[in-house]
Amino acid sequence: MPEIDLEREIFIAAELLTEIEEESQVIVHCHMDCTEFADAARIWPSTYIIDNATGIRYKLIHAENITMYPHWTHIPEGSSLNFTLFFKGLPKSCKSFDLIEVIPQPGGFECSKIPRNSSDVYHVLFG
Repeated sequence: MPEIDLEREIFIAAELLTEIEEESQVIVHCHMDCTEFADAARIWPSTYIIDNATGIRYKLIHAENITMYPHWTHIPEGSSLNFTLFFKGLPKSCKSFDLIEVIPQPGGFECSKIPRNSSDVYHVLFG
């Protein structure tokens, strides 16, 4: 019977766990009210969730019900926009994170210090 290389087995197990974490995702359901005037919104691909402890950025993978820059989603006066953002998964060590749209103009989406939960599904209000 062949001898088991325990160090190698531990290394392989750690690599598999890392791959599983990397394949997870964070889902952020967003709500934006438009009360006074008609408005418009869009999301830039340079939108990230950022681990508050490490500063590591995790990229936006997909957005639903909102257009990507340079196109705009019109929001009629007195209505609201609900959209969902999907991000690359956070490591298990992350306790809180920021959602930041890094853009070269004012008015980007931003929500700070979102506490981590076990489902990795979040709800944020903008505007």
